[in-house]
Amino acid sequence: MTAYTREVARRLFAQEFRESNLSFKDGNDQYSPQYLFTPTGAKVNRMFIVGTLTEKEDIGSDSEYWRGRVSDPTGSFFIYAGQYQPEAAQVLSECDVPEFIAIVGKPSTYTTPEGEIRKSIRPESIYIVDAETRDLWVLDTAKATLERLKDLSTSNPDALRAKEHYKTETKHYASMVVRALKSLQENY
Repeated sequence: MTAYTREVARRLFAQEFRESNLSFKDGNDQYSPQYLFTPTGAKVNRMFIVGTLTEKEDIGSDSEYWRGRVSDPTGSFFIYAGQYQPEAAQVLSECDVPEFIAIVGKPSTYTTPEGEIRKSIRPESIYIVDAETRDLWVLDTAKATLERLKDLSTSNPDALRAKEHYKTETKHYASMVVRALKSLQENY
């Protein structure tokens, strides 16, 4: 019997997440993992984000189904939690707005009938955190993004795939990182 290993939760800024549009399954059976592939070459099955919960709403009709907007220095993420994520839904329902939260979850994509790809995160867990935790996440996410940008100049298969699909402009994402880091200076 093979050991089960959990996918690493990748750190992404909201802007890169919003600009990602390539999703695929790694295998052919129904249990094969689903991935979102980003412009900087991140192959994402799970994400770790930290930001400010700026709004939340119970949008369920028959049972609680929570939608939240979580903002980081580059934009915002939408999260959805309901009966299949009971712990996350409970924390989300009890959070104040605004509040710093940390989320581990899975990216989810939906293509509208008009062909627009909408992305959100299905939280596995949500934790209330402090400003220092948020700031450390921004620093760590900036570092991870810069490392992926550096890898784009190599022959790494993920880098090649990102350049082919997205025609990634490294300056665009480098300026995103600079903007995120500048937001930390504004807080102090």
